[in-house]
Amino acid sequence: MTISEDNNDGLNERHRARMQRKKAVVDAKIAAATDVRGVLLVNTGNGKGKSSSGFGMVIRAMGHDMQVGVVQFIKGAALPNGATGEERFLRRFPEQCRFHVMGEGYTWETQDRTRDIEKAQAAWACARELLSDPSIGLVLLDELNIALKYHYLDVQTVLADLRARPAAQHVVITGRGAPPELIDAADTVTDMTLVKHAFSQGIQAQPGVEL
Repeated sequence: MTISEDNNDGLNERHRARMQRKKAVVDAKIAAATDVRGVLLVNTGNGKGKSSSGFGMVIRAMGHDMQVGVVQFIKGAALPNGATGEERFLRRFPEQCRFHVMGEGYTWETQDRTRDIEKAQAAWACARELLSDPSIGLVLLDELNIALKYHYLDVQTVLADLRARPAAQHVVITGRGAPPELIDAADTVTDMTLVKHAFSQGIQAQPGVEL
């Protein structure tokens, strides 16, 4: 089956008219977005990609010659093949990226709530230093949501420190179970929805994909 030249011309014209209307709407939204300031982004949900997205923004910021800081909550237990790929990569740029692995592993591995709280509070002290430094353009607080979900940290204290950060500093927070208070305070929130995952099919977590 072929499309006649007349039908094709009509299709092309309708497409052009539709894109013109869409461009007018998009251009108006761009013109109205005049505020320039640091934003708070939250990646949450049960799907894969929360930390991956956060590290993508870290690398993007570095590409713009920004100083960045990373604090990893919860994560930190020794992996079979050593550090994660993102840690191995970013530690090549110590002059531009401050990378802090502050956890001792996932909660089902540590099984020690008191110790987990101590580590989370130490990690937040580290995060607070980054959040008070105006030379740092972007801070990634990886798996902070887990520490908040289990009440290892006080959410109001965290929110107060986030509000007090330099006006131009961006912050990305990842992890399942973001508390409602954090979602309300954020400028951008993405809920990663799980459709299917290789692990449920018996496929191991692998370097370059999960690690």
